Amino acid sequence: MRVYDTLTGSLVELPPPPGPIGMYVCGPTVYQRAHIGNARPFVVFSWLRNWLRETGYDVAFVHNVTDVNDKIYDAAPGRSAELARDATAWYLRDTDDLGLGRPDEMPLATESMPEIIALIEELVAAGYAYPVDGDVYFRVARFPDYGKLSGQRPDQVEEQEPNPLKDDPRDFALWKANKPGEDTWWDSPWGRGRPGWHIECSAMAEKTLGPEFWIHGGGLDLVFPHHENEIAQSQSVGRPFARIWMHNGMLELGGDEMHKSVGNDVTLRNVVDTWGREATLVYFLTGHWHGPIDFSDTAMQAASARADRFREVFRNPHVPASADAWDLFAAALDDDFNTPAALAVMHEWHDHEILRRALGIFGLESLAEQEEAPTEVVELAERRQAARQAGDFEEADRLRKELAAAGWEARDEPGGYRLVRRS
Repeated sequence: MRVYDTLTGSLVELPPPPGPIGMYVCGPTVYQRAHIGNARPFVVFSWLRNWLRETGYDVAFVHNVTDVNDKIYDAAPGRSAELARDATAWYLRDTDDLGLGRPDEMPLATESMPEIIALIEELVAAGYAYPVDGDVYFRVARFPDYGKLSGQRPDQVEEQEPNPLKDDPRDFALWKANKPGEDTWWDSPWGRGRPGWHIECSAMAEKTLGPEFWIHGGGLDLVFPHHENEIAQSQSVGRPFARIWMHNGMLELGGDEMHKSVGNDVTLRNVVDTWGREATLVYFLTGHWHGPIDFSDTAMQAASARADRFREVFRNPHVPASADAWDLFAAALDDDFNTPAALAVMHEWHDHEILRRALGIFGLESLAEQEEAPTEVVELAERRQAARQAGDFEEADRLRKELAAAGWEARDEPGGYRLVRRS
């Protein structure tokens, strides 16, 4: 299998199975309800984990939660810890409802302070970082490869965190001294404070996957400064860190008129409640993982229709797929995890067994499940069947309309009928 690597700008081969493949994917900063765009890395890398396991890989999927961050302090002065706990719970509930399971580990920054502080101490001791009045900064000038991920030259880098006491405007914070009104802090060799955003992920990645692992993922918006800074922090003290950098493309929301169905509330919670988890997952399948994807009513209507087309396959007779059907599907996913191409292959199948297997990789096996009709619907269908057998086609047609109003259809087959839920 090969995937696109941001660092080299090329497709990179994974080792043959079983690997192992360690995969660290940056998760949310928990200060509000996750929006539909925040869900894309969770979905894409959950699917990638499933596919790698399907093909024989030993995979460890780590997806962190950033529960210490400036955005949380700004959003809830004096109660940042409470907001972080609540928003973490929202994220877990909302992503659980996608039906993809959870990552193997979901480390919290608040639970990783010993590792974070130890890494900062190592950077200070090696001369790559320096304290200033309770803050600690990374020396960008000491890391000659700075900018290799984002393509920026070190002399082009703008100041990330203004402080006139820094040695160099480009230097970024590893530790921040506690400020008035900030209600959570930790003791450290530099005084009471809390970590910067970038060092949290360097420490959590090493804590869960070790000093070197195969894949680091996250949204394209994290290339700079977040991932650039992670590389500098970790590699400057001898950690090889990630071999491949996978950045999913951004979700483009368009104008308010583009998503009236959700009342312009584009939280993951509201989208799933409005459209259903299956349509939401099919929507993500339609976009190549490292390209942009538009979110609109039109896109969601198309995704819902695609989900119904899969349901329809299981309402009709099984037709065996060609001998190379799975190979065509696998080839699409092995070539840079091309889910739109895989989706096109799946739509050609009327083989229940192979389609159910493929849908399971994307958390969509529920599309193969046929809903049991309630008793009152079965009674209507039986009365319709009796009317047909008696030649009373007017009554049979009336009962057909009653079934339709109840959301069901009686499909006539040799020897009887079959009840299916109407799309």
